[in-house]
Amino acid sequence: MPAKDDPVVIKKYANRRLYNTGTSTYVTLEDLAEMVKKGEDFTVQDAKTGEDITHPVLTQIIFELENKDGQNMLPIPFLRQLIAFYGDQMQMIVPSFLEQSMSAFAKEQERFREQMKSAIGKSPMDMMKMATPMKALEEQTRRNMEMFQQAVRLFAPFPSPNTAAASEEPSKKDADEHPDDLQELKEQIAAMQRKIDSMG
Repeated sequence: MPAKDDPVVIKKYANRRLYNTGTSTYVTLEDLAEMVKKGEDFTVQDAKTGEDITHPVLTQIIFELENKDGQNMLPIPFLRQLIAFYGDQMQMIVPSFLEQSMSAFAKEQERFREQMKSAIGKSPMDMMKMATPMKALEEQTRRNMEMFQQAVRLFAPFPSPNTAAASEEPSKKDADEHPDDLQELKEQIAAMQRKIDSMG
């Protein structure tokens, strides 16, 4: 029997059926999605080999959800950027970046939920005020992506001469006009380097 705080083990059989060992029942991908939404921790194992296949099963759940009408959450530009990072030297940093970004968003979403609840029945003017936090979050997300892209360029070990020549002048100009942004970028790069070192 698993310990109380251990994740529930879901076994996947050759016929693709999923078996929840915690409840001794067969479940579907939809059931697993509901478990995720409720915060229930689980791992998925191949019933024959015991191999941990949680990652591909969660990916399959996202694929199924994305193909439902009106449930698309992943915009095409994001998908293109994500695909481009596979096999890239920065691939090892992307998971940590995405995890931290989603954690930050998860913290903010509780505040948005509360504002949505309190806004029910309010005037259109009050509803417009609610857009301000969302715009602030969008702006922060945009800045995070810009800084990440700049960090990616700075980590590239061998930029081509043309790229270096083209970026040298704008970089100097940006440094002169936005010293605070440059310092913030340096701090983020240092933090990312520490993260890489700890992963190594």
